[in-house]
Amino acid sequence: MTAESAGMPPEATHHLVGHAEAELWLLDAYRERRLHHAWLLDGPEGVGKATLAYRFARFLLAHPRPEDPEIHAATDLSVSPDAPVARQVSSRVHPNLFVLERPRDDKGKPTATVIPVDQVRRLGQFLGGTAGGEGWRIVIVDAADDLNRASANALLKMLEEPPGDTIFLVVAHQAGRLLPTIRSRCRRLRLNPLTDEAMRAALPDVEGDLDRLVALSNGSPGRARRLVEQEEDGMLGQLTAILDGLPRTQPRQILGFAERYGRRDREAFLLARGIVLDWIAGRVRRRAEEGASAGALAPWSEVWEKVEHAFAQAEILNLDRTQTFLGVFHALSECAAGEARARASTPAEP
Repeated sequence: MTAESAGMPPEATHHLVGHAEAELWLLDAYRERRLHHAWLLDGPEGVGKATLAYRFARFLLAHPRPEDPEIHAATDLSVSPDAPVARQVSSRVHPNLFVLERPRDDKGKPTATVIPVDQVRRLGQFLGGTAGGEGWRIVIVDAADDLNRASANALLKMLEEPPGDTIFLVVAHQAGRLLPTIRSRCRRLRLNPLTDEAMRAALPDVEGDLDRLVALSNGSPGRARRLVEQEEDGMLGQLTAILDGLPRTQPRQILGFAERYGRRDREAFLLARGIVLDWIAGRVRRRAEEGASAGALAPWSEVWEKVEHAFAQAEILNLDRTQTFLGVFHALSECAAGEARARASTPAEP
């Protein structure tokens, strides 16, 4: 299972579901001595990219020599949870591992919306020091989407001139938004959404309507876990009711949701973003199956782009999330109203 599905952080997760092919790509590259110095682990949020990054880091730190017999006999990247390396990685105390991420407080909660350049400077000090014993130095960037321009450019310089025996594992939810020069320095490894079968295997401890949860999670165990948490709070039900009621949803219902969840943490905001975008995609798919023309579907494609841009700008510029929600619901309501008018004016077939 992925870290998200087990409710554990990725550094402490020792199983991975649904990405055997990606795992074998890394294993084969290592034992065949063609391991690139930087790997871009690209794919939707919550599918297990960070879990794979830590899994590979443990393997490299536990097996620093690719010529060793156990490397050639290995069928995956597993390392015993009882191994000293595994315990050090789980606790983030291994001297040859550096995790580049947003600053966190004592409870592990992010205290910033971006990875500031100061964090990358700390990485420079790590790379400039002496490695703790033989073997690799591993840098995990989780996630590169959180880099601002200054920190992205600082990281780029290190990717361009990496120290010897250093491996960068760069996690990205939307690789297309990264600097092209960062992408060009990395070998890209795509992790796709999980199949429904793999999703069920990754969520063994989830109670309730698992089929509904899988359908809403879009192949992401991380989203599934967050959906379970938010469903207890009522967010999912409120958001679904607003979307399904458009364009007749009451303004007070929309305002209440925007004010409540616009003030919540970033995770709730990102989860709502995913649900809204998936709802639009699902509506387009259903209308296409009903035989709607490309012209009839065009407004929904346009509003998807508009909504996606609004959420992205709110993240990048740290805009007011309540106002973002209100703007998104207004755009969706106008699109739904336009569709209703168009359908009402179309003569019924005899």
